[in-house]
Amino acid sequence: MNNSWTERWNDRYSNEEFAYGEEPNNYFKEQIEKLNPGTILFPAEGEGRNAIYAAKLGWKVSAFDISEEGKNKALKLAEANNVTIDYQVGELETLDYHTEQFDAIALIYAHFPAEIKSEIHRTLETYLRKNGIIIFEAFSKKHLEYLAINDKVGGPKDIESLFSIEEIQADFPNYEIIELTEKEIELNEGLFHNGKGSVIRFVGRKK
Repeated sequence: MNNSWTERWNDRYSNEEFAYGEEPNNYFKEQIEKLNPGTILFPAEGEGRNAIYAAKLGWKVSAFDISEEGKNKALKLAEANNVTIDYQVGELETLDYHTEQFDAIALIYAHFPAEIKSEIHRTLETYLRKNGIIIFEAFSKKHLEYLAINDKVGGPKDIESLFSIEEIQADFPNYEIIELTEKEIELNEGLFHNGKGSVIRFVGRKK
């Protein structure tokens, strides 16, 4: 990832207000509450809203992002909620996660650069134990239609950075699919996710 990508997210997270709010994503909240607490990883976790929610439920939480500003906000939010999380900053290949470390991985609007997103997914899934769960929500390729009407809904503006059901099936082939769907939803998350959008939702159990 280049410096402009890192600078973009540091700039977004440098304001006092939380870019995507302090409350967890609705879909993540709904899915995590079905699981018994264990170890969980949050890639591209930004300001920590989902990681902190999992920690409050008793999960042992690891998170990473390329943004130091994101980490700073996440640790403040964790302190305010009387929980602790392990938060690393850097690109995935520089971090010290290991094979079958986690019971769950939560990919919530983890939009990596298009040229590396599938490679990152394939690396991440090696960190998941057998029978571990992936919870995923991110914008679909159809989302560009919604973005053209309302840019306040947020999300990448290039189709290659957006997701399809077929891409998820290809990136996570060795999974029992609990849910995999494309859906129109109404977002109300902080400053940058507001209005109707199109998302891919995926919950899978590793075989």
